[in-house]
Amino acid sequence: MRRVIVDYKKLTPEILGLLSEKFPDGYDDDDIIIFDNHRNETIEAVEVKTEDSIYLVKVSSRLRYTMSSYENADVLALNDTGHVIINEDLKNEAIDEEEE
Repeated sequence: MRRVIVDYKKLTPEILGLLSEKFPDGYDDDDIIIFDNHRNETIEAVEVKTEDSIYLVKVSSRLRYTMSSYENADVLALNDTGHVIINEDLKNEAIDEEEE
């Protein structure tokens, strides 16, 4: 089985969908896996699996926002490499609406 460490900048729609299915209400401290990578850096990640891969997605505030925005297709888009990005203008509008 393939093991892949993924930063939020490299999220694909498939991985984001798996995260949203596994953690529909978001993840908490019990879901976070902590380990040291090959550079001896401590990594915090949440795990999702497919038939052939285990993805460890690095935890960050941007990941939380991306997961919470998953249902809003107007805020999320794909870049040229097929990774999920957040439309900054729409993100700021969404944050303004939440504050009202």
